[in-house]
Amino acid sequence: KYNEQLDPSSGFKELVFQKEAQAYPLYFSFGTAPDKGNVPVFQADTTQLNITSGSKSLTMATTLPSGIVVTRKMTFAADSYQIDLEVTLHNPSDQYQYQGAPFLRMVNKPFTNSKNNRFLFNGPALYMNNDLETIKPKKLAEEPQTRSGQIDWLAYEGTYFMASIMPAGPQNTVYLKMVDEDNVDTTLSSPVVTLLPGAVKTYHYKTYFGPKKLATLKKVGHHLEKVINFGWFDVLAKPMLFMLNYLYGYLHNYGWAIILVTVIIKLLFWPISYKGMKSMRTMQKLQPKMAKLKEKFGDDREAMSRETMALYKTYKVNPVGGCMPMILQIPVFFALYRLLMQTIELRHAPFIGWITDLSAPDRLYIGFHIPYVDGLPVLTLLMGASMFLQQKMTPTPADPTQAKIMMFLPVIFTFMFINFASGLVLYWFVNNLLSIAQQYAINKAPD
Repeated sequence: KYNEQLDPSSGFKELVFQKEAQAYPLYFSFGTAPDKGNVPVFQADTTQLNITSGSKSLTMATTLPSGIVVTRKMTFAADSYQIDLEVTLHNPSDQYQYQGAPFLRMVNKPFTNSKNNRFLFNGPALYMNNDLETIKPKKLAEEPQTRSGQIDWLAYEGTYFMASIMPAGPQNTVYLKMVDEDNVDTTLSSPVVTLLPGAVKTYHYKTYFGPKKLATLKKVGHHLEKVINFGWFDVLAKPMLFMLNYLYGYLHNYGWAIILVTVIIKLLFWPISYKGMKSMRTMQKLQPKMAKLKEKFGDDREAMSRETMALYKTYKVNPVGGCMPMILQIPVFFALYRLLMQTIELRHAPFIGWITDLSAPDRLYIGFHIPYVDGLPVLTLLMGASMFLQQKMTPTPADPTQAKIMMFLPVIFTFMFINFASGLVLYWFVNNLLSIAQQYAINKAPD
């Protein structure tokens, strides 16, 4: 259901890039680590599988130099990204026994070369002992890592997609290392077993090569949905993701769903924002009185402080009241930032006009190249303009330095947002418009 790029002719999304046999996905070995020894050649029972409904299996077998027969059965379903893998070891000898551990290996590299999501995590992750751990490739480049315990799954994850293995056994070990500057080796190992003469041992694995979509991952089980992690802001981002998908079910457009989510959030913060804006307006009106106090008391800081607090008390104003709404909304903004930058629902999701991908920066191509940005970032410029208008309508801070900083903020934010996902820019633009409407209502309201 996912293409490599926005253009449908780019083909389906590819998650497997490896060319060398030892790096093939789901490479199984017994007794010898996958990166050592010769790669066995399997004989398959069919040359191709065409699955339009239900599921079909591919079975392949080989005999190792030790004489152990390895049979692999992979079951694919037409409507699922899950692949069931069953590996059977048979010792046909009537006198020899063999001892070893089973290994299942993946070698992965980033699923995309896009620089838009360079601030988001790409690398190995695992869910072990009811805890999610992500391991940065830079850390692996310094030193290989080993993890042992109750492993529900191990994976290589990108911003929108993942390749993962879910073992069946209770205790497993994962070995992680960098193969080169791009490729990460993730190898799963189960405890050592002894194959007695004539013995058969079967290992069951589930694998998932597909999108990081919450509803899809929950169906797979094994706590695979835990891979969708918004960090410290998870408690805010997950409900907003639910709200976004719920609204999309009615609107059938994620752009309009973002707008409606923004309106809902603004309504929730309306009382606090209104109080803060009123406080800033009152503070502006008190500036002449503050100037007189400064004239009267000069360098007497204690008297100045005492009289200033009395002035605030008389007019029932909180000097930090204007900052509180912004401080309270910072966690919401960062939660939305994480949500809108890494949720697969926005990948290649169109909005209106030139905005054909809410996960990419907005660009209107006008027939010639513009340095640095290529196309014209219309929505980002509108966002910057709305922020500038909002600043002009907001009461000016008493401190001249602070006032100058506030006037430069629209320029800073415009440059900062220029390569952000257009879905995030849309949220900030709509939020600015609602703030402008709120400030206008306050400015027109009688004292």
